[in-house]
Formats: sequence, C-alpha cells, structure tokens
Amino acid sequence: MGNILIIGACGQIGTELTKKLRETYGRDKVIASDVRKGDAAFVAAGPFEVVNALDFNQVQDVIEKYNVDEVYLMAALLSATAEKNPAFAWDLNMNSLFHVLNLAKAGKIKKIFWPSSIAVFGPTTPKQNTPQYTVMEPSTVYGISKQSGERWCEYYHNLYGVDVRSIRYPGLISWSTPPGGGTTDYAVDIYHKALSDGKYTCFLSEETRLPMMYMDDAIRATVEIMQAKPEGVKIRSSYNLSAMDFTPKEIAEVIGKHIPGFTIDYAPDFRQKIADSWPQSINDDNARKDWGWQHEFDLEKMTADMLEHLAP
Repeated sequence: MGNILIIGACGQIGTELTKKLRETYGRDKVIASDVRKGDAAFVAAGPFEVVNALDFNQVQDVIEKYNVDEVYLMAALLSATAEKNPAFAWDLNMNSLFHVLNLAKAGKIKKIFWPSSIAVFGPTTPKQNTPQYTVMEPSTVYGISKQSGERWCEYYHNLYGVDVRSIRYPGLISWSTPPGGGTTDYAVDIYHKALSDGKYTCFLSEETRLPMMYMDDAIRATVEIMQAKPEGVKIRSSYNLSAMDFTPKEIAEVIGKHIPGFTIDYAPDFRQKIADSWPQSINDDNARKDWGWQHEFDLEKMTADMLEHLAP
C-alpha cells in the first residue's frame, strides 16, 4: 500500500479523519494538505503540504512526491456558505473532484473517497425514511454540486474503472472542531452555548427534524467503506448513511437533563429554507447490507460525550 493524501485536511471532517487515519496506518503514511496551514500542532503532527485543490498541477505534484495511492477529497464549500458565493462553490466542489478522478483515470492513484451529502435531496424527495434511490431535485448550489459529483463518480467508475467510493453524510456533530458553515451547525453550537451561557438561540424552528450523526461514527464509516473489498461496494454514486434524527427541541431537552435550567429560543433565518428542503430521516439499508455499516451513537450517548469533552 502506498501513502494516503487528504485534501482539505484542516476542515471539520478532515481534521478528525487525518487523526484517525494516522492512528490506523501510521503518521508518515498519511499526508495532510489544505489551501493554507491550520493549527500549528495539527500541522506539526505529520506530513503537511499546502495544496490548492483547484490547481491540478499542485495536486498531481504532491501525489507523485509522496507516492500516494489513496486520496480523500474533503475540500468543499458547505451549504450555507455556498449560497453566499455560488459560482466559487460550484468551481471548488466540482473541479477539485475532476482533478482526482482524472488522476485516477490516468493511473496516478488507485482509490478515491469523495463525500456527498443529504443536500442532494430536495423538497420533492420523500422526507421520511428517504430511500437510496429516489427523486433528487436539490435546491441549493451545494446540493446541485454534490448530485452532479455523484453522477460523475459513477460515470468514471463505469467507463474507466475508477475505484471511487462515497457516502452521503447527514448533519455532523463534533466537539473537537468548529462548525464549517453548514445548515446543521446549530447542533454543534448548541452544546458550546449551553455550557457557556446556559441558553441558546437557534436559527432553525423547534420542530425542524433532520438526520444527524456523531463525528466518531462518520469517521469510522469513512474508513470502513475505504477498507471494504471492491465487490462489497456496489453503489458507486454515493451511499445513504444514517444514525439518528432529531429536532432542536429534542436536543435541547436532552441537554437540559445534564444542564438544569438550560433554555432555548428560536429565530429562524435563511437556513430554515435549506433545512426544509432536506429529508427528516434516512434509510441506509444498502450500506448496512453491502459493507456492514452500524452506528454506535444515539442522541443520549452523543450528548453525554459532547458535554464531557467540552466541559471546562
């Protein structure tokens, strides 16, 4: 096995993925990269390169320099941030993918992980227990780029044999990295505000139900699908992935069990419209059947772990 390159390693998912992969394969086998250097301790923890995901030559050069076999392409502009700069979001989310797909097609790398999202679904998608194959009419530039990326991944696999693997992340919750500009960010920020202020103002309405996942589960799923035998990865667009779903009201109630007196109020903003276009729960039977996916964290277990790590 050659080395692993993570593009977008300083982001919310990339930071924790880098740590997990280094624990699994060794620090020198995993090269972290981003458009700029992040936290000094993170940069010093293993090989790090400044790489612009939009620069094909930079990406190719670092792959050749480190004898890279596998690329995890985590660089992206997320849902809420992308709506503020749609042209750049499309450029980053799509052309960075084309770079690694074409490098794989040319035989420069052997395996790609590329994350998709529940943003590929839209207001016409069935909202409860959303199936793997269903209506997909995304209404955000982030969702449009992810849906298009799924189609290109499958295309490159079918026509050129590219070993590309993907999962549709739900909202992700982590104690170790700050939110990255997504519509589900409230479910991270609420824990910080609960501990610091004892109250929280949510930018979504109290009954907005969304699929969510603790970062520990998301990282494990990412590693597991990449470790799966090729014949076990039957879907080459992207797999539905699920763990739990809840509303702001429900997460506040669970936090209140740990922090008596915690209060929440609601001031929905432009992100409400984005959230309303997404599913409320996800059917991930294919991932569980094909490569053995099993989540470990529910809302209660996640809340206890979040507050334990964030407590001063």
